[in-house]
Amino acid sequence: MDVILYGIKNCNTVKAALAWLGKNKIQFEFHDYKKAGITPAKLSGWCKQVGWESLINKRGTTWRQLDETIQKKVTNEKAAIALMLEKNSVIKRPLVEKNSKVLLLGFDEAEYVKKLR
Repeated sequence: MDVILYGIKNCNTVKAALAWLGKNKIQFEFHDYKKAGITPAKLSGWCKQVGWESLINKRGTTWRQLDETIQKKVTNEKAAIALMLEKNSVIKRPLVEKNSKVLLLGFDEAEYVKKLR
């Protein structure tokens, strides 16, 4: 199983997902945005699969701390990708990918059971 979990190590939701994967003995690779970054091509691929609106975490601290003028400029995929490249902690997490397909966005144990077991 080529499962990759994308996120940030100190995020509580990512910690919950990592713990669940470990407890359920699911093989995966962890990609930390803070250490490894993220490519425009990867973000573009995700946008095509789940939509840029789903990828921006508007409930998170990073989004809420942005100036309102910056928030209002995020009206399309190009602007969303530019923001996610500049401030990768605005990307909703965790994102679980298998064979380059987005399987899960966020952490919902029932969904993880359904899609990963």
